Amino acid sequence: MTRETTPSPEPTARAGRPGAVLALATVGFSLNFWAWALLSPLAPRFKEALDLTAFQQALIVAVPVVVGSLGRIPVGALTDRYGARVMFPAVSFATIVPVLYLGLWGSTSLTGLLVGGFFLGIGGTAFAVGVPLVNSWFPPNRRGFAIGVFGAGMGGTAISALTTVKLVDAGSITTPFLITAIALAAYGVLAAVVMRDAPGRQVPTESFARRMRATVALPITWQAAALYAVGFGAYVAFSVYLPAYLKTGYDLGQADAANRMAGFVVLAVIMRPVGGWLSDRLHPTKVMMWAFAVVAVAATVQSATPSLAPVGTVAFLAMAASLGAASGATFALVALLAPANKVGSVTGVVGAAGGLGGFVPPLLMGSLYEVYGSYTLALLLLAGVAVGALALDATIGRRAGGSGGAGRSRSPKRSEERGRGTALA
Repeated sequence: MTRETTPSPEPTARAGRPGAVLALATVGFSLNFWAWALLSPLAPRFKEALDLTAFQQALIVAVPVVVGSLGRIPVGALTDRYGARVMFPAVSFATIVPVLYLGLWGSTSLTGLLVGGFFLGIGGTAFAVGVPLVNSWFPPNRRGFAIGVFGAGMGGTAISALTTVKLVDAGSITTPFLITAIALAAYGVLAAVVMRDAPGRQVPTESFARRMRATVALPITWQAAALYAVGFGAYVAFSVYLPAYLKTGYDLGQADAANRMAGFVVLAVIMRPVGGWLSDRLHPTKVMMWAFAVVAVAATVQSATPSLAPVGTVAFLAMAASLGAASGATFALVALLAPANKVGSVTGVVGAAGGLGGFVPPLLMGSLYEVYGSYTLALLLLAGVAVGALALDATIGRRAGGSGGAGRSRSPKRSEERGRGTALA
């Protein structure tokens, strides 16, 4: 029988290194996500300059996200095989090419923006590199918090939202792209020199196709994908559509709506490591049950379009906190139940589901508003989906024995062994 992995020593053999690796990975994730989101803040400007339709404007924003989401699948599998020490610099250097192309030449036509945006999606695949790296450096009873901290790197999209337009106004259209390219180049060099894969990293020896078949056969792959499509997908949807919702539903100005959207994003980012930390002490499924329950209640309350102060604000902030916590808990569950040598592959599929899940709700909300003149049905649908996710999560919890603490009730070794058995059941 062919051996699937090569054994190595325990990943925590070197004292102090896991924290440094986590910090380096989080910075890399933030920078690549910053690049990934460069076109979104400039889309209205491109629409006016190139006389684009609303659909063409949406396409410019959507292409990098879709490519970045789907690209996580092969990049996660490659990370399992070659390690993050190779893949983090590779993704960072590869992202520089479309960033420079868009900044110097590609922004003058719709075709150029779409071609550049397609390859800009490479930056979005960095998530599938970092999760298996962090997972391999931390023991099971600390992985939830560690992966949650890494996941907070999604705040790189907020960096882009807050700086891109200002940099263009202060300089030119090339300014934010050049600055981002320089940052990526510096990080790529640093990662190539400093980053190390864990000594205990398990290296698969099977072919990519065979590993992907084994990955999609794991129940945890599709269970976590469904949960992440709801948790992270709803976060992405609101981070994209909330300004339009607030402008239409409450007649807020563009600046006020953008500031409230930034508050939503920041709270969700903060709560992601909190969700991971709670998962270490309780269990990922317990954290998600509470999170999805809060989302269901808050979405139901908001479906009535209450006054923005304080009910509407409280409802949206409650959803932001819960969606951030659920996103962190999802990958704590992946770290707990996925076989160590397939964490990258599982992460790729789950990450793709989350990214793609974020672009269905805005289209649905816009369509329902055009038909009914209200967002009530869309928010009630969100509440129903959250209840469905809660039910799925409860089922996973029962099968995984998630009634006790993930970190305190059993040793790291036994936790990992139990997780693998559940995932393969």
